[in-house]
Amino acid sequence: MSRSTDLLLTAVAPAIWGSTYVVTTLMLPQGYPLTVAMLRALPAGILLLLAVRQLPQGIWWLRAFVLGALNFSVFWALLFVAAYRLPGGVAATLGAIQPLVVILLARALLGSPVRGLAVLAALAGIGGVALLVLGPKTAQDPVGVTAGLFSAASMALGTVLSRRWQPPVSALTFTSWQLTAGGVLLLPVALLAEPALPPVTALNVLGIAYLGLIGAALTYVIWFRGIARLEPAVVSSLGFLSPVTAVLLGWALLDQRLSAAQMAGMVIVVGSVWLSQHVQRRAAVSATASAAAVPAGNPQTSAPAATRGARADKAG
Repeated sequence: MSRSTDLLLTAVAPAIWGSTYVVTTLMLPQGYPLTVAMLRALPAGILLLLAVRQLPQGIWWLRAFVLGALNFSVFWALLFVAAYRLPGGVAATLGAIQPLVVILLARALLGSPVRGLAVLAALAGIGGVALLVLGPKTAQDPVGVTAGLFSAASMALGTVLSRRWQPPVSALTFTSWQLTAGGVLLLPVALLAEPALPPVTALNVLGIAYLGLIGAALTYVIWFRGIARLEPAVVSSLGFLSPVTAVLLGWALLDQRLSAAQMAGMVIVVGSVWLSQHVQRRAAVSATASAAAVPAGNPQTSAPAATRGARADKAG
């Protein structure tokens, strides 16, 4: 597939995630963030694991649990805490710091260069999300704010490590390992920290099934495929599409009005995503051109240039 196709397909995942706040508020039992996160991860992970019938080997057992904790256990648990304790707009804005954190972590762990325009795009995206979802009377909750910030940092680290640790298996198998590991880690914590769920309704079951099968199993297969094919900074910037989707769903389904500030925020968010893609694409073209400019057959220059090209490809 072409790079454009990879981008469009990967963007489907955060677009679907934009419905999480609506589903959490309207369809799930309130006050059970850990239990809901576990029910979202573990059943979906087991279903995928039964489908692929392939377990991790060697070091991948440890890596699967580390990534499962970062991408699912910690991230989802804190995300649901933020979603329950904060208005959806505040939670979405806190989550919008993730692309900026990814840029810094990719520099530390992958050696990726920190490009000024990429940082500017990330900051513009945060500002656009704030315009899009924050209201003048937005309530603040210190626990919710802290949970939102740490959930974004957790997934940022999980995104970078998922790029660094690429197993010799399909994205479907990789996702099944992480979802199952994340759900297993959440299970004892949910049982010990929260009371038993009240009798669930058909609406509760439908909401959990949607978040598990569509919002987890399907979307994370797409997401991890994108991480394997694209640079972490490119993939994480697509996360700005989540609050855009959330606002559009509110407008289309809940008869919520769009203010001038929200429309401006939407334009800024889309512009920041485009700028991030443009920066990374230009860097990739420059690296390819530099590698092609090295004279063939020159052992004194071709080996270092090849090394530089490989490093540039890895850095993204």
